[in-house]
Amino acid sequence: MAKHDKSPVGISTILNPVPVVMVSSAGKDPGTRPNIMTVAWAGTVNSEPPMVSVSIRKSRYSHKLISETGEFVINLVSKSLCKPCDYCGVRSGADEDKFAKCGLTPVKAEGLEYAYAIKEAPVSISCKVKSVTELGSHDMFIGEIVAVTADSYLLDDKGRLCLDNAKLVAYNHGEYFLLGEKLGFFGYSVASADVLKKRMGNK
Repeated sequence: MAKHDKSPVGISTILNPVPVVMVSSAGKDPGTRPNIMTVAWAGTVNSEPPMVSVSIRKSRYSHKLISETGEFVINLVSKSLCKPCDYCGVRSGADEDKFAKCGLTPVKAEGLEYAYAIKEAPVSISCKVKSVTELGSHDMFIGEIVAVTADSYLLDDKGRLCLDNAKLVAYNHGEYFLLGEKLGFFGYSVASADVLKKRMGNK
């Protein structure tokens, strides 16, 4: 069989790789502990205004919290957060305090009233729910981004966010991978030689 001969592999959610993120939330009652869940079904859906989606099963504890407050935070996952991220995907916040269990610090999320961000996350994206769509196994929450905070080490001397320094993690067919070799940048296929040299060095 030749390399690019095709074989059917069944119908499934095979789109890969995807970002893996830690979604944090809290209830309206001040006594409700904040929670973290792991989400691999998250994505950008609009730029003006900036909006994202997360798809969550109704049975999840976070579904209840987000539905109650209309708020959530998408926390990007760095290499150091990979194991806590996995843990938060296999345990329920209804049963335990996942912040405490993973040694993570909840901090009030910028621009939100109820939700907490994860202090140890390199980037936290504060979102307010604009709509909820029932899809079947999951409900899709569309959130408008109202604030973004990033660790100061990710900003260069001009204040530009350099996410390539964050050691971010991706999820690929059930496994976690550290982002690796830089292959190009948006528009590199038509860039001039000077721009390529500046942006890519000796690659």
